[in-house]
Amino acid sequence: MNAVNEKKVAALEAVKYVKSGMTVGLGTGSTAFFMIEAIGEMVQNGMDIKAVATSNETEKLATKLGINVITLAEAKRLDVTIDGADEVDEDFQLIKGGGGALLREKIVAHNSVLNIIIADSSKSVAKLGKFKLPIETIPFATQLIIEELRGMGLSPVQRKKDDADYKTDENNDIVDIDIWDTDIKLTDLEQQLKTIPGIVETGLFLTTTNLVIIGNGEKAIVKKR
Repeated sequence: MNAVNEKKVAALEAVKYVKSGMTVGLGTGSTAFFMIEAIGEMVQNGMDIKAVATSNETEKLATKLGINVITLAEAKRLDVTIDGADEVDEDFQLIKGGGGALLREKIVAHNSVLNIIIADSSKSVAKLGKFKLPIETIPFATQLIIEELRGMGLSPVQRKKDDADYKTDENNDIVDIDIWDTDIKLTDLEQQLKTIPGIVETGLFLTTTNLVIIGNGEKAIVKKR
């Protein structure tokens, strides 16, 4: 079974945790798309939920499907958030941000009671880092941050789109770095990166995940922390 079908399998398993009356965080990306579609169908069939979107793209899709989207300030605390990941290891640590929504995704995850990650089997890894780690940076500081990251041996590359600098929903830049060969512990690396002025957030999600659902063939493999 291909990755697209595995994403659907994981998404359909995850929406079983969504109940009427909940406030739900909606992730961003190709796997989250199937989850949002499924929740939209549930809403059309009478389920009453409120949702907080992690990106403008997700908000547009959710609204189109009839899902009641509110702000995080209105929600305050979310019952469950379902989101994808670019990589997930056996310790429930993630790399996220391939879709550029890592800042809002981390804020929403922090404010959620239950965080569910859904992914196809290719995203399950023994070690994080084959996927480049995205870093969100303030444009005023991006070039100096790149120089500093280069000095740390992290091979930074500013993300581009259509020959222009990629911009997040917050109008920030994304710098993708290579952490595969670094000997620094992920927790230490996260701390080091966050101390550099101008780095808004990193795509390392090390402690937020409660449940991982992996689509593997026709089965959903559920892993609880």
